[in-house]
Amino acid sequence: MGQSASPAPLLRLLRTLQLGDATLPVGAFSFSNTLESALQTGVVTDVGSLRSYIQGVLHQSASLDGVALMHAHRAAQAGDLAALHRIDAALMSRRVGREQRLMLTRMGKKLAELAVRLEPQALAGEWLESIRHGRCAGSYPVSAGLVSAMWGVTEADAFAVHHYGVISMLLGAALRLMKIDHYQTQGLLTELNAEVDALHREMANRALEEMTSFSPLFDILSAHHEQASVRMFMN
Repeated sequence: MGQSASPAPLLRLLRTLQLGDATLPVGAFSFSNTLESALQTGVVTDVGSLRSYIQGVLHQSASLDGVALMHAHRAAQAGDLAALHRIDAALMSRRVGREQRLMLTRMGKKLAELAVRLEPQALAGEWLESIRHGRCAGSYPVSAGLVSAMWGVTEADAFAVHHYGVISMLLGAALRLMKIDHYQTQGLLTELNAEVDALHREMANRALEEMTSFSPLFDILSAHHEQASVRMFMN
């Protein structure tokens, strides 16, 4: 099996919180997930348009990264490295834009390195070696699915952690990029977190081939960011 024995409930909770912690050292703070360009181009102008924008990002991410993460969780539970490679390739083939791909692979490798250092297991070590030797891209959702399974975090909870991570990345960037305070961001966090169950139900039974990537607005903004002369974030 790709994961250790199921941890006690409180330990499983703490491991879930650890994976969702904004201070997890995988480099998420370096990226705005296209929000910087959304502000520069006027797509986002205030709290209301920020809410709508994040909702769009969440659905796009759930239908792509979230599906990949859940399939990776299942593959890790089965100890199937070849399946992890296939999931990673399927995801990366649907991710366009140099910086979007950079974000996924840089964070994915960092998470794999962290997992191997904290709790070495054979499958995690093999996954990291595959990344280092170029046998796979090593995307963050696949690494997150693997580490979640390895730490005994359930598939549904791993999906929720991913959902939370997307929101926190965008709201963290918003605090640095626009006129918004912590009360407003926490209000948005509360509202947007409430959507996770519906998104999970929608995505949980999707086949890997059903991952969707049609998101022209985000792709255009990602391309815009790559050409921007003034930038605070890598993406």
